[in-house]
Amino acid sequence: MGMIHIDLFATLDLVGQAPGGPEEDPDGFPFGGWQAPLFDETVGRHIGAGMEGMDALLLGRRTYDIFAAYWPNQADGVDGGIATLFNGIPKYVASRGNPDLSWAGSMQLGPDLAGAVRELRDKHQHVHVIGSLNLVQTLLRERLFDRLDLWIFPITLGVGKKVFDGGAAPANLVLLEPPVTSPKGAVLLRYGLGEGTPATGDMQREDRGVEPS
Repeated sequence: MGMIHIDLFATLDLVGQAPGGPEEDPDGFPFGGWQAPLFDETVGRHIGAGMEGMDALLLGRRTYDIFAAYWPNQADGVDGGIATLFNGIPKYVASRGNPDLSWAGSMQLGPDLAGAVRELRDKHQHVHVIGSLNLVQTLLRERLFDRLDLWIFPITLGVGKKVFDGGAAPANLVLLEPPVTSPKGAVLLRYGLGEGTPATGDMQREDRGVEPS
């Protein structure tokens, strides 16, 4: 069975809206492109490494439209390697509307999103969801993901769409490796979906948080 990877960029107050540019998602949001001043070589290197083995993209409608307008024209640019990858793999669009699927390899998922995502696990090894906050809310709620790569950047915005905007179901996550930090203060937290739901306890107990031997 394949894996569903969620790749997100967020501020300290967990705003994930329009990190890439001012035109990305401008509706009522004045901080489009907030990620760019905080991007550095360390962030770029680890983002690239995280794409290793990617064999499909799963995107919400807005993110898909942005990608489809941009990446087909970047093969000879500074991000040519990513462009070649994105242009060459299947792209799946979660949308109730009628998206323009002219980007080569693009397909629209049917109305049963949960069922369609489960089918993608059987067809591909590493399906990545990038941005697509509305879609992410559904995947979190349905526990339809296997790995969450969450980049936290050292700013707060106070407005904007949140990563966990009431869409996450109670879940345990497992830290898969030590956090990565960048010179400009970004932190990569890489989690896997754990078993069960969060437990409760008593901080007054001496054995709080201690695993039985």
